[in-house]
Amino acid sequence: MSASAPPDGGGWSPEEIMAVVGSRGLRDGMSCFVGIGLPSTVANLARLTHAPGLFLIYESGVLGSKPTKLPLSIGDGELAETADAVVPVPEIFNYWLQGGHIDVGYLGAAQIDRFGNLNTTVIGNDYRKPKVRLPGAGGAPEIASYCREVTVIMRHLARAFVTKLDFLTSVGLGERPGTRSELGFTGAGPQTVITDLGVLKPHPEDRELTLVAVHPGVTVEQVKEQTGWPLRVSCDLQVTKPPTDYELEVLRDLKARS
Repeated sequence: MSASAPPDGGGWSPEEIMAVVGSRGLRDGMSCFVGIGLPSTVANLARLTHAPGLFLIYESGVLGSKPTKLPLSIGDGELAETADAVVPVPEIFNYWLQGGHIDVGYLGAAQIDRFGNLNTTVIGNDYRKPKVRLPGAGGAPEIASYCREVTVIMRHLARAFVTKLDFLTSVGLGERPGTRSELGFTGAGPQTVITDLGVLKPHPEDRELTLVAVHPGVTVEQVKEQTGWPLRVSCDLQVTKPPTDYELEVLRDLKARS
């Protein structure tokens, strides 16, 4: 049984369970570096439900944006029109991000490894002639480096949760404790990975991603089948709370306005 068909028959899509669980991790008053797509959905769902004071920052230079619909891109006029301020892009990175003023950044990826390192560049071993050329780094490496913490949100598929990345775009937790500090990164890196199957967090000893929760209707075996490495499972494995009717209503209304 999949996350899109829970045992109680409530019914939600994989994207909806990811958006709801992701939004619950955001608190009122936090500052959040938001990307387009699912990260934007997560942040705005939180803002419209339990965290009205969530401070949204987009890469295009908007601070405190309060969009009434999901933006199509970081250049969507809705972001600037509803923002507290619009500043130059270098200020976003040089002051807000590298200065350590952003609580959490949300990232997606095409591939992730057991230490939360991310690939958004190419699929295939030949960089010059890849099987698939992806959008690239954008601001992801800086977000992964300097946000106080990072949440990764992506579909849980064997081709995405891999033993070895085809290309390292953004350093997550490195391959051993101390890697991030050696590189001069001030943020803690990925502290949560949210998928359509469950939630993973780094193990406190070696920082390897560990399954700490599954969504309703999902089994550990399903998660292991879609993971390219021998997945460690928490001895205190939890089941995430199903989306409430209110969360789904707000989320679906938000999507309908976009």
